Parts: sequence; C-alpha cells; structure tokens
Amino acid sequence: MVEMTMARLQEGMLILYAVSLVFYFVDFLNKDARSQRAAFWLTVIVFFMQTGFLLQAILVTKQLPVLSLYDGVYFFAWVLISLSLGIQLKYSSSYAGFILNIIAFCFMTIHIFAPTQLESSGVGESLVSELLFIHITFAILSYAAFAMAFVFAILYLLVYNLLKKKKWTSQFSRLPSLQHAMTGMKAAIYTGIPVLLVSLILGIQWAYTALSDWTVLDIKIVGSFMLIIVYSALLFLNRSGKVKATDFAWANVFAFVLIIINFFLGSKLSQFHFWL
Repeated sequence: MVEMTMARLQEGMLILYAVSLVFYFVDFLNKDARSQRAAFWLTVIVFFMQTGFLLQAILVTKQLPVLSLYDGVYFFAWVLISLSLGIQLKYSSSYAGFILNIIAFCFMTIHIFAPTQLESSGVGESLVSELLFIHITFAILSYAAFAMAFVFAILYLLVYNLLKKKKWTSQFSRLPSLQHAMTGMKAAIYTGIPVLLVSLILGIQWAYTALSDWTVLDIKIVGSFMLIIVYSALLFLNRSGKVKATDFAWANVFAFVLIIINFFLGSKLSQFHFWL
C-alpha cells in the first residue's frame, strides 16, 4: 500500500513536471508572463516533492543517497531543479530554467522508471503499464493540439479569402478575426511541441524498460521527432519574418497531413507501435 502511494506521488510529480515544461516552452517562445509564473510555481511544487522524497531516503539510509547509479540520478535531478529555481530567483531568467528542467525531467523519468527500481518494487509491472498510459495520453494530447492548429489555419485562410474577395456572408460575423486565428494557431503549436516531446521521452523510457528488442531509429520515433522539427522550424521562420502569415497557415495544413501520415502509416511500419 505504501509503495503504491509513493508510486502515485512520483507519477503525479512527473506529470506536474511535464506541465511546467509546457508553460516554460510557451514563455520561451512568446515571452508570456503568466506562463512564466505558472511554470515557476509548478517547478516549486515539484522541487518540494522531490525534496520530500530525498529527505525520506536520507532518513531511511542515514546518508545522502548517492552511492548507486539509481540514487545518483535522482540526486542529480534534484540539484538541477534547485539550480533552475535559484537562477530564476536571482536573474529572473526562465530560459536557463527551461533548459535545466528539460534535462532534470529526463533524469527524473529515468529514475522513476529505471529497470532496477521496478525490479525491486512490488508495483513494478503496474508502473511500466502506467508509464505507457501516460506516454500514449501525452501523444494524443499533442495530436489534439496540432489538430487545433490545423483548424485555426483553415479558418485563417477562409477569412483571408473572404476579405480579399470582399464576400460578406451571414456567417462572416461568426468567424474569428485574422489575428485571433493566427493567435490560435501559434498557441496550439506552443502547446503541441513540448507535449509531444514529453511523450517521446516517456515512450523511449518505456521501450527501454519493457522491450528487449527495439531501436530509437524506429519509423514512428523518427517520424515524431521530425514533426517536432517541422513545427519548430515553422515557428522560427514565421517569427523571423521569412514566412508570411498565409504561407504559415498553409504550412500548418500540410504539417497536419504529416501528423496523420505518422499516426497511421508510421504505426503500421513501426516495429512495436501496434496502434499509436
């Protein structure tokens, strides 16, 4: 019972960590003060949870838990998040915190779902199953975010075409403005990229833990990383002024086609993704 409760708390901590990364990413791209505050306070909560687990380990072992690779990974993640919060408090810079927290999240995932930890735990099989569940959930949420970007892109092109041809219909007033459609596109992509990245990190950890024969060059994994690169490139080119608004909207439409291809064809060609 105690082990299961601890496992649930660690999973909750990991989810909070992932959500904080989403807010950090939005602030990183858009300099959004509300996202920065949300990311910071979520990180504070994660820090206190990590500190609690660390103190518990110290009380049990009567020493700082750094003598094994498994314990060292956890302590390293705790040090990184401590540095992240310290930098943000002293220099008001969320960029360094964002990068440090990505690294810390990876190490925390490795720690929680490490094979040695699962073998020694009575809830190991349950943890592996739930890791897969979280991975799938985050993947679906990222696809939903990119679908929203696709919808706003279609609406942007529709409104742009109506304005260009000066065709006013009874439904025109119910359509979003060009600015709102563009904001919706960008907000959806800001959300989709980090959520998909978190899903990939968790998925790779699950494969490492649960599968004996797999490769990081699996078509579904490569395709998902390519999607992150494509959407990141679209944001960069748009922000740098190299891609106009209408071209950005069309690019979102074609990028979503890649999402669909990766979802179905990538799953069919994958060695171990049976339906994802």
